[in-house]
Amino acid sequence: MAGPRLLALLLLTCCARCAASGGKPSNIILILADDQDVYLGGMTPMKKTKALIGDAGATFVNAFTVTPLCCPSRSSVLTGRYPHNHEVRNNSLSGNCSSALWQSGPEASAFPVYLSKLKYQTFFAGKYLNQYGKKGAGDVGHIPPGWDQWNALVGNSQYYNYTLSVNGKEQKHGDSYESDYLTDLITNRSLHFLEDRSPQHPFFLMLSPPAPHSPWTVAPQYQKEFSAVKAPRDGSFDKHGKDKHWLLRQPVNPMPESSLNYLDSAYRKRWQTLLSVDDMVELLVKKLDSIKELDNTYIFYTSDNGYHTGQFSLPIDKRQLYEFDIRVPLMVRGPGIKPNQKLQAPVLNIDLAPTILDISGTNLSSVNVDGQSFLSQMAPSLRNGTARPFFLVEYTGEGHPTSDPSCPKLGPGLSECFPDCVCEDAYNNTYACVRTLNGQNNLQYCEFADSESFVEVYNLTSDPHQLENIVKKVDPAILQAMNQRLIKLQSCQGVSCRDNK
Repeated sequence: MAGPRLLALLLLTCCARCAASGGKPSNIILILADDQDVYLGGMTPMKKTKALIGDAGATFVNAFTVTPLCCPSRSSVLTGRYPHNHEVRNNSLSGNCSSALWQSGPEASAFPVYLSKLKYQTFFAGKYLNQYGKKGAGDVGHIPPGWDQWNALVGNSQYYNYTLSVNGKEQKHGDSYESDYLTDLITNRSLHFLEDRSPQHPFFLMLSPPAPHSPWTVAPQYQKEFSAVKAPRDGSFDKHGKDKHWLLRQPVNPMPESSLNYLDSAYRKRWQTLLSVDDMVELLVKKLDSIKELDNTYIFYTSDNGYHTGQFSLPIDKRQLYEFDIRVPLMVRGPGIKPNQKLQAPVLNIDLAPTILDISGTNLSSVNVDGQSFLSQMAPSLRNGTARPFFLVEYTGEGHPTSDPSCPKLGPGLSECFPDCVCEDAYNNTYACVRTLNGQNNLQYCEFADSESFVEVYNLTSDPHQLENIVKKVDPAILQAMNQRLIKLQSCQGVSCRDNK
């Protein structure tokens, strides 16, 4: 017969989901913004969110995506796996985004499936995956397993004039602010769901607003905000990408006035669109408080990837290996999390699924994930755990088989090209990096699958803006060790991805 101390330990280990008063399983909300950076001030407009989630809980100052592009990143959030394991390479159907292969494999064991088995009432609203709802991806009738209420955007981010799959039925929307503005629609439907839920069972909501993704359509009440704001001019802004892979050596430098005006406008509109997301957070917290569930609900706030506006003379996009594209905001409040925590250990988007499942009481040894729960970091009274000292970032470049009319001189294989022949992506913009971040080291080692077998190495302690590629200055033994670690990570699966040796 178990003694009292052992019994208490077993209860603690088995039931973080019963962390709140009364032993009732904890509710969970995940808010996933689209293209929101943290490196370039992307959280600045969100005063309510920082107060209501960050100040009320934990802010992870070193949160990263394992791949800086929407569909593969979101697939990592849903599965807890690196892209080389869920096999979503880019935003196209041929790149496995919401494909039949994805639906029959990784999607069928995504974390909402486990929550549903535990009787969680599940609700989704907003952007799911870039190809979701398209004819080649099962059309609007496809509802991923695990969801009770489904309000998913067909295709990529829009604010007006879009189509939703509402529980498998097509619903078209126009351009009326009151009834169609997507961020507000997500908010309103989530509030209705909370009002109509069954109090007997816990709930999980995943809210995925379009902001601050293009086309940056601002709610009418916020169109005059931040009128004097421009993209920050510090760090790597408009610096030539010398000693970097060939795609970074191409942009015009210094940038032409037309590009500067364009990226300043984009930066300003991105902030404006986020004000509606800030309102969403405030309304959700008020609703949770009014239904007496706030103290028993974990609220996660994050983004699928970062973003750049002028860094290394690249106008606007993501897809690059640098800090501005791979760092994301991450804040969490909830039972057992003390307020005003600033946590330093690295956390990845593949850690969201195991953390959410850990909160729910799922036995993580029964789940096929590459990430690890970070519940122990933000609520050490509930869990013991260790932080990782290094991790993998990987990306498979996307291009077109024919020359881009904006950039015919570079030939085929490019995509996301701007005027003045500035291309943001290419087939051989394919790379894998080891990012090391601990008390002793703050390093990045990256290898490209290109004709040059290009390597980039940065010491972010002495060079936080990654201006100098030090590959030719580093001890060859250190380079070899990093190469071996990268090879191991690129083929890791499950528990081997968490081997920190």
